[in-house]
Amino acid sequence: MSTDSTHAVLAGLDDARKDLESFYRDLHAHPELSHQETKTAGKVAERLRSAGYDVTTGVGGTGVVGILGNGTGPRVLLRADMDALPVQEATGLDYASTVTTTDADGESVPVMHACGHDVHVSCLATAAGLLAAKKDQWSGTLIALFQPAEEVGDGARGMLDDGARDVIGTVDVALAQHVLPMPAGVVGTRVGPVLSAANSMRVTVHGRGAHGSMPQAAIDPIVLAAMIVIRLQTIVSREVAPTEPAVLTVGSIHSGTKSNVIGDRAVIDLNVRTYNNDTREHVLDAIRRIVKAECEASGSPKDPEFELYDEFPLTVNDEAVTQRLTDAFAEFFGNDAQELPLQSASEDFSDIPSAIGTPYSYWGIGGIDPNTYAEAVKAGRVSSDIPVNHSPYFAPVIQPTLDVGTRTLVVAALAYLDPDADSNASRSRTA
Repeated sequence: MSTDSTHAVLAGLDDARKDLESFYRDLHAHPELSHQETKTAGKVAERLRSAGYDVTTGVGGTGVVGILGNGTGPRVLLRADMDALPVQEATGLDYASTVTTTDADGESVPVMHACGHDVHVSCLATAAGLLAAKKDQWSGTLIALFQPAEEVGDGARGMLDDGARDVIGTVDVALAQHVLPMPAGVVGTRVGPVLSAANSMRVTVHGRGAHGSMPQAAIDPIVLAAMIVIRLQTIVSREVAPTEPAVLTVGSIHSGTKSNVIGDRAVIDLNVRTYNNDTREHVLDAIRRIVKAECEASGSPKDPEFELYDEFPLTVNDEAVTQRLTDAFAEFFGNDAQELPLQSASEDFSDIPSAIGTPYSYWGIGGIDPNTYAEAVKAGRVSSDIPVNHSPYFAPVIQPTLDVGTRTLVVAALAYLDPDADSNASRSRTA
């Protein structure tokens, strides 16, 4: 990476900053649920066209792909996710969302950018514009991909199923980032597994209904479900090695309609997070084994039913790509470039590069006011005082979050698109 090229491209950020911040506030105030990102996609497409990109819209529903060819060189894909969450915002910001909408089930729900996707969209749109304005500083093809429906785990697959491969063509490297509850200004990279695989499972167990005063006539599905929940806690604690991270969470149990009626079924929704495909399969098999055994022990009249949904792939950063980014970030950001801790969250970004056989890397940027974070660390209250993604209080500070998020994308892209990138990377490896 040429420092001169990077600074030449990023010199335009001073003039773009006011628009960047305004665009972010607008996106934050007008969030859209998964598969409903129509207005967000329209705003993105307009900006890309204005910057000279060849734009394709409606990929996978609301996905947007902008391609800017600039001579010979690598084809680099930068990705941002666009969707928001059904969360009632409680930040008190003057640009807080007051949006309500109808979800996929026909229910009226509040909507909030509680995961920071508005940061991702704003930064990528701005970085794409800065790179387009300084085509004399790089060579190759830049692909800006704005993905819908990350929160429900099928947006990337939806784009692929709708012909994204043909739209984007060959890709040499795919890159993405996420704003996290870390001090703003910090940039974190990690080689290997970085985000967990996630599987949600719905388990339906069957009992026999009866009057609440006559339990002897029933097979109580609530007692059965309770025993299952207790036994599930032994999978991670007793069947997974202590050195292998895994999480199993029971998120909901539904059964019955009235206090004096024993129902005939219970539904358990649970979530599994793992960092190894063998561990994932073992945990899922163990869940099935335990549920079946508890049903048999309770005399359940029907076999249990298992439904897997909201599946997210394991995100494993390519070693060579991540090392190149780590070196580039260290050169540009200095001590603010750090190692990213293993994250228990999940993403579907990797579905795209995995499907097209492209190496990728996914990094994190901080979004919490550094002084606020330092005070929480000093008081030993980070987990209680620092809002995390999906919290109704999650609100990245506008600066330096947006500047850093934009700079990381430019630095990462130029680590490949700068004509001197390969020779610089080679010198770094042999130094």
